Amino acid sequence: MTAPILKLSNLTKKIGNKLIIDRLNFEVPRGEIFGFLGPNGAGKTTTIRMMVGLMSITEGDILIDGESITHNYNKAIVKVGAIVENPEMYKYLSGYRNLVHFARMVPGVTQERIHEVIRLVGLENRIQDKVKTYSLGMRQRLGVAQALLHKPSVLILDEPTNGLDPAGIRELRDYLYKLTREEGIAVIVSSHLLAEMELMCDRVAVIQHGRLVTVQTIKEFMSEGTQGSVVFEVDNSEKALKILSEELSAHARVTENGVECWLDKEQVAEGNERLIRGGIKVYEIKRNSLTLEDKFLKITGGESVG
Repeated sequence: MTAPILKLSNLTKKIGNKLIIDRLNFEVPRGEIFGFLGPNGAGKTTTIRMMVGLMSITEGDILIDGESITHNYNKAIVKVGAIVENPEMYKYLSGYRNLVHFARMVPGVTQERIHEVIRLVGLENRIQDKVKTYSLGMRQRLGVAQALLHKPSVLILDEPTNGLDPAGIRELRDYLYKLTREEGIAVIVSSHLLAEMELMCDRVAVIQHGRLVTVQTIKEFMSEGTQGSVVFEVDNSEKALKILSEELSAHARVTENGVECWLDKEQVAEGNERLIRGGIKVYEIKRNSLTLEDKFLKITGGESVG
């Protein structure tokens, strides 16, 4: 992993005698989409508020590109772009006029940069239209453009897919992928749509009761301790069941799609070989892996994401 652009060091938040966030530690490099997950009340929003300077830090620190939120707030926060839920825009102005208005608030944003972010989010054909005519997905893209005007190192998105239809969610996912790969920024995403996070993120962090449970790549997170079942679609399910049960000692059952059994990865090829040797025609082998939602609920004890 490359040098971190965002680093949380023993991040702690107390309100009165209540410990909300308990010594969070993780790092995010450039060019990565990083998912931030946790059950309702786990402390995600509190952590994000501290990242963007909307809430004070009790102990520890957050470093943005090496600058401390606690000790050098102005230098750190200028490296951050953020959208919390639906971006607020002036609906009676065009998308372009909105961007010009926001650009005036930040020194050094040129006309060239405005046009650059418009191209980046794919709004060239609608940027002169009033925002009130935009779909929610287009408003999200305009919000991303606004957040990118000052060339931040980190883009923080809290529930960015709220209210989007499947096409809008896919559009946003594609643009975030493009941003991380072409602009080299880090994107931090918090969302309750776990199926979407599974498709979107390179790595995920899970917190519960204010504490870090795990930080892993999606591949690691999905594969660790999550052996799924394998379904063999065959021409003779009863005979296949007998072979798999007796010759491999596999826990198996007949389903409407074929024979479902629980095998280690190495055993799948052996099972296929045994079936063919036994005169069974194997049409398809399909692994039923656990989803991100399944794994999330497993490690959080069934607490719902929020």
